[in-house]
Amino acid sequence: MTRPLRVLHVITTLGPGGAEAMLAKLVAATPEVTHAVVSLDHRTDTVAALRAAGASVTVLGLSSPTAFLAAIPRLTRTMRGFRPDLIQSWLWHADLAATVARATLRPRPPLVWSIRCSDMDLARYRPTTRLVVAALARLSAIPDAVVANSEAGLAWHLARGYRPRRTRVIPNGFDLGTFRPDPTARARLLTALGWPEQTVLVGLIARVDPMKDHATFLAALARTAEPIRAVLIGRGTEALAIPLALRPRLAALGQRRDIAALLPGLDILCLSSRFGEGFPNVLGEAMACGVPCVTTDVGDSARVVVGAGLVVPPGDAAALADAITTLAADPARRRAMGQAGRERVERLYAIRTIADAHRALWQELAASPPSPA
Repeated sequence: MTRPLRVLHVITTLGPGGAEAMLAKLVAATPEVTHAVVSLDHRTDTVAALRAAGASVTVLGLSSPTAFLAAIPRLTRTMRGFRPDLIQSWLWHADLAATVARATLRPRPPLVWSIRCSDMDLARYRPTTRLVVAALARLSAIPDAVVANSEAGLAWHLARGYRPRRTRVIPNGFDLGTFRPDPTARARLLTALGWPEQTVLVGLIARVDPMKDHATFLAALARTAEPIRAVLIGRGTEALAIPLALRPRLAALGQRRDIAALLPGLDILCLSSRFGEGFPNVLGEAMACGVPCVTTDVGDSARVVVGAGLVVPPGDAAALADAITTLAADPARRRAMGQAGRERVERLYAIRTIADAHRALWQELAASPPSPA
């Protein structure tokens, strides 16, 4: 192909989530590709990063992703105007919308679905979400490839009836220049919080959502004692009901845009999720910053943190507390795990490596004959 590859991304939302962050990183890491992004809903948190990376961005502005059918004509017009060599969709509602809109194109460019989660408890979400997943299972032979960011995510979707023609597992990637150790970050964070130097700082960085299981984290923190203290970062954390006994030892900071500056200040990163994770971005970001992790065994978390953290069963506050206490009491082990984590991200999950894997798939599919589906 003599001209730059043209990739159109369709995503459910450009809010502050993991899929959105990964898309922005991928666009920035492939400047030789011409990218266009179409978002179904109204959130715009990631728009500036995408445009700064060179992508054109269209926000359809739906009030609810379940109303995506209303956006199909506009999405189809965007596809025809951009003339992509390949379409990649991100998140379930976008997978369905992209599939429907692409069906009107002649010829039809290759289509890639992106799987970002695993073991979802769909009963906790809208009935329409369950219907969308069921529809995608029936349609899963249509895309030219289904890419998952975790082995667990791919296995869960196959168990739910997905039957893709081609699959690829490409994990999340991380910018090692943005997320890196910073020996001054801890002192800055402690000063901002007004906490003593002997504090062991544990961070939970996650929006308030049933899958993130803040309740188990709070129950685990209650089982620990000084000098362990915790910070909660993420949308909705500022409104959580914090038990009175924990308030002196916990700061809820809400949604922040300076995660890369805050993360290296932690002594331990905790992921307490009960279900739903594929490859949690926050684990890779913490490891890149040299911060050891305590994580529940969800998605590919145990595979990700090998040598760089401790793994406990989901929903087990006692086990989570024990793991936090174990690392809190052993600074040498924390340092060794932090170094191992940084090296593991450099070796396996650097954004350049992950971007190369995506680009290779795009080029392979774009060079294939047009899809009959």
